[in-house]
Amino acid sequence: MVPKALSRGPRSTPGWSLGRRFEGKEWQTISLPVAAGRGRPRDESREQAILDAALELLVEVGYDRMSMVAVAARARASKATIYRRWSCKDEMVVEALRRHGPADHVPADTGCLRDDMAAEVRLMINTVSGPDGALLVGVLRAASESPRLAAVIQANLLQRKVELGRCLLERAVRRGDLLAQTEPALLIEVILAMIFTRLLVTGEPLDEAFADHIVDDVVFPLLAGRSAPPTETSNT
Repeated sequence: MVPKALSRGPRSTPGWSLGRRFEGKEWQTISLPVAAGRGRPRDESREQAILDAALELLVEVGYDRMSMVAVAARARASKATIYRRWSCKDEMVVEALRRHGPADHVPADTGCLRDDMAAEVRLMINTVSGPDGALLVGVLRAASESPRLAAVIQANLLQRKVELGRCLLERAVRRGDLLAQTEPALLIEVILAMIFTRLLVTGEPLDEAFADHIVDDVVFPLLAGRSAPPTETSNT
């Protein structure tokens, strides 16, 4: 089940990041749209309380019903304070997500592609099953109503998972676990689709057996089909 409550304050949950991405062997910072500061110097703790309130409302009422006025009331802040910092709720939510983003996550390196992939799948499952699951679902729903948020998620959150997958597959090719490099986008799309189907549709358990099923019955058959050398055809 999707958690109903979202605790306050920033949290480090590896696996779902906005604002940084893994390239090669190190993390690169991605610039996200942030409103220019103006007026009095910022009170960081007050600003964080407002952003926490925005995320709470996003989870509770959805992006469409969330408003700057409602955020002001939840955070016990004046509308003037909020509009001085953010001109619209898109800006506010993007900034809240940027601050709420997780610590840098380096892809698993167990020496075996199967175990590396299983570790990353379990991490995805643990993330959506944990305290941030409701926030993640709320953000994805909000993306359908806000092209700007959708662009941020596509460019940062989803692309980050693709880059982590690429790192695993490149490493596997160097070890000889795969015959050829495979583009990871399809694998990530399938993995996420399976996880969210259970989370939002069927309600079936997101457990160790499910993680093993994804890796052994879906990911590896896909890899076997997509990384195999082309079959020679006979002209006779």
